[in-house]
Amino acid sequence: MGYEHIEIERDGHLATLWINRPEKLNAMSADIWRDIPAAMAEIDADDSARVVILAGRGPAFTVGIDIELLASLQPGAGSRAEISMNVYRTIKDLQRTASCLAQSPKPVIAAVHGYCLGGGMDLITACDIRVASEDATFSVRETRMGLVADVGSLQRLPAIVGPGHTAELAYTGKDIDAPRALKIGLVNAVLPSADTALQAARETAAEIADNSPLVVRGIKQALAANEGQTVEQALDKAAQWNAAYLISNDLTEAITAFVEKRKPGFTGT
Repeated sequence: MGYEHIEIERDGHLATLWINRPEKLNAMSADIWRDIPAAMAEIDADDSARVVILAGRGPAFTVGIDIELLASLQPGAGSRAEISMNVYRTIKDLQRTASCLAQSPKPVIAAVHGYCLGGGMDLITACDIRVASEDATFSVRETRMGLVADVGSLQRLPAIVGPGHTAELAYTGKDIDAPRALKIGLVNAVLPSADTALQAARETAAEIADNSPLVVRGIKQALAANEGQTVEQALDKAAQWNAAYLISNDLTEAITAFVEKRKPGFTGT
């Protein structure tokens, strides 16, 4: 499938989803918001892809929503109810773009460099793992633009950095650098450059891809089940998963490889 500003790069079991609008610092135009879910659906349907990296071409990860797109969302003609419903539908569409990363059955790693503002924060907080270069800058920029962030940052940040740091970032809209992002747990690691951050993401992806795809998928579901449920409810979800998928070719392969003292070759079956 062809995309205007999205590129899918495949390398063995790794799929890299690139935001590719470098001349605009990867500002997220309407087609980018639309095409990220389509590209993720394409990757999700590809059994050979076991891990996804989200990255940006050029000097920045993304500066967030394109100002021209934001301006086009201003109320048009119609009744107050019609205008409100159109705004609501548009916001829900934007939310689906970030949520498709969290809802993917495959782990998603964000490799961040340069600016990661506004919509960029919505994207990376929906990812499972985040790494950054030393030059990365993060901001819930909507606050400084007269908006309440509504695409996922306010909902996902508390579980990542805690309520206090979330409140500070959201109320002020301030920029924070990579060392501060690492200190508060927004990112897992900080690397010297964009290239080394991407390489670190690829190394982590390779470690994940070496494991059984069935197990990795079950772990992602188990982690997601922790949200909004009691420990007992989440434990039952994990038990249900293993009741359905524990007896697998991958389990047999893991045991056989251990006995034969070799690296297992998992197939996800």
